[in-house]
Amino acid sequence: MSDHLIGLLLGTEEDWPRAFETLVERLGPIEWNGEQHRLTTERIVNEPFDLRYKPRYSLVIDRLAWWYDLPREWLKKVSLMDDVYLLNNPFTFQAMEKHSAYCAMMRLGLKVPATWMVPHKQPVPIARFEYMAAKFRDVASRYNAPFDLHEIASFVGYPLYLKPFDGGQWVGVTRVASPDDLEGVYDTSGERLMHLQAAVEDFDVFVRSLSIGAETMTMHFEPGAPMHLRYVVDHGFLTPKLGSEVVTISRLVNAFFRWEFNSCETLAKGDEAFPIDYANASPDVALTSLHYYFPWAIETLVKWCAFSSATQRRMQIDQNTGDYFAIGDRDDLAYDEKLAAYRELADAYFQTDLYAEFCAAALPRLHELTLEYFASSEFDDLLVHVVTATFPPHEHEEMVARHRGLVGQWVNDNVRAAPTSGYSSPSQ
Repeated sequence: MSDHLIGLLLGTEEDWPRAFETLVERLGPIEWNGEQHRLTTERIVNEPFDLRYKPRYSLVIDRLAWWYDLPREWLKKVSLMDDVYLLNNPFTFQAMEKHSAYCAMMRLGLKVPATWMVPHKQPVPIARFEYMAAKFRDVASRYNAPFDLHEIASFVGYPLYLKPFDGGQWVGVTRVASPDDLEGVYDTSGERLMHLQAAVEDFDVFVRSLSIGAETMTMHFEPGAPMHLRYVVDHGFLTPKLGSEVVTISRLVNAFFRWEFNSCETLAKGDEAFPIDYANASPDVALTSLHYYFPWAIETLVKWCAFSSATQRRMQIDQNTGDYFAIGDRDDLAYDEKLAAYRELADAYFQTDLYAEFCAAALPRLHELTLEYFASSEFDDLLVHVVTATFPPHEHEEMVARHRGLVGQWVNDNVRAAPTSGYSSPSQ
């Protein structure tokens, strides 16, 4: 019997960890290639650590290190020195931000909207380099050339978005409709380094795709709605071709940067897909956000952790960016041909064929266990706890009923369905 301890590096979340822990416990030992494997879970605490100590974890799901230095450095240690498997590469996520992703994906030929970077409105003061904080606009310092913000905006075109070069959760992202609004919005950016990015006007649908390992769920998303209404249960909102393109973009991003638990945002307009954001260190998997899609996320997370542990999948810290750029730089390949080549590279990285074989052979009962759990009183107790902790008292009855109904709908929709083979329908 091989034991595999899965570490959960958490913030304040309680919903998905409880569901994940319960499903892993209900799963029990699994068999792969004639050997039994037992998965267990443990929540990780932040504490001092000896750089030479040997961790007990086979795999870690990180939901914290993007914001906090100590767990981030601990993840680097256990991946560099001990080959602990991490669902997201801490090195590319620390070095990563929207800016690097835009640059890489532009070179690969994706339809990223026109994007410019502009200097800080208020550069961070550093005493030794005070001259570098001198005004960029109107008055040139020693190395800072003056620039015309409105001229740059005219190159990008209105409407546009002023957005931080890094970060997430749409913090600091503002839509700018006209030159009259631009100055005021830029003034509020302060010490944040910003992009100006063209808006995709009159798009048909906003797509958020959640990828966990070799699987991707594409979801109709309404960004302007309250959080519990943003994910729309809509199974046919993309054509098969466009759905496949969105999935390929999501998997390409993740394979390129070595991310295995990430969400991407894409605007679909006509038969074209425009990726606008694809670096989410802690993608949204909250019960009160995902509702209908929450059981899929938990089941898929268990599947990928089981696969990575039982097959002794190796942590890959380094990137093979040259393989991707060799495709992206070819002028003789059409866009669709490049996507197909990228999909092959991504499938190889995620071992999608082996993953499908593993799920069928080692996890034949997991889907049934998932259905039983999400229809159980144990999960209902968790649902009530999470919903009542999230919404104000006067909404408790309504929100509990709503989330019960949506999760119940997923159970009913899947109760007669065969277990997934390792792929999610790109048009879901």
